[in-house]
Amino acid sequence: LYIQKHPHLSMKVVDGSSLAIAIVLNSIPKGTTQVLLRGNLSKVAHSMALALCQRGIQVATLYQEEYEKLLIRLPTEFRNNLSLSKGYVEKMWIVGDGLTEKEQLKASKGTIFIPFSKFPPKNMRKDCFYHYTPAMMTPLSLENLHSCENWLPRRAMSAWRIAGIVHALEGWKVNECGYTIFDIEKMWEATLRHGFCPLIVPTS
Repeated sequence: LYIQKHPHLSMKVVDGSSLAIAIVLNSIPKGTTQVLLRGNLSKVAHSMALALCQRGIQVATLYQEEYEKLLIRLPTEFRNNLSLSKGYVEKMWIVGDGLTEKEQLKASKGTIFIPFSKFPPKNMRKDCFYHYTPAMMTPLSLENLHSCENWLPRRAMSAWRIAGIVHALEGWKVNECGYTIFDIEKMWEATLRHGFCPLIVPTS
C-alpha cells in the first residue's frame, strides 16, 4: 500500500522472498523426487510449490485444505506433481511457520527438515536432520561481521538481508514485496556472482 501511494520513491523495498526460495531449492539434494511441503501458505510457500513442481519434484501436503489451496494456484500442466501425503513417508520436508511439534514426531527417521521461514522450527528429533533457515556465507571481503542471527554460524547472513544488498549491487530498480516475486534463478546467480556461498549442513 505504501508503494502504491508513493510510486516515485527512489528507494526500493525488497523482502528477499526470491532468494529464500532459491536457497531452499539449492539445498535439496540432487536426485530428490518427492518432498513434503508443510507450513502456513504464505507467498513463499505458494511460489516454492510452483518452483518444485516445475523441476519435476512431487510435492505432497498433509492436509486436504492445503492441497486444494495450492492446487488452484498451480498452472494446469504442473498439477499432477501435487498430491496428498500417504502417511509421513517423505524423507525431505520443506517447512515454514505453522509446523507443529506433533507433526515432527510423526516424521520418518532420517528425515531432513529444510525451513523456508525466517525463524527455525524447534528441533524435536535427534534422529533427523535440520537445515538452517535460508542463509548463505558472506564473501571474505565483507569485514567485521560476526553473526547475523543467533541460530546461524559465524559469517552467515539471512537471505532477506542478502537480497537487499544484491539488489543494490546490481542496481535493480524494482520492488519485491506484497505478491511480487523476483526472478528466482536470476537472483541466485547474481548472489553467487557477488561472492555469497551456500551453507552446507551434514546429513549423514
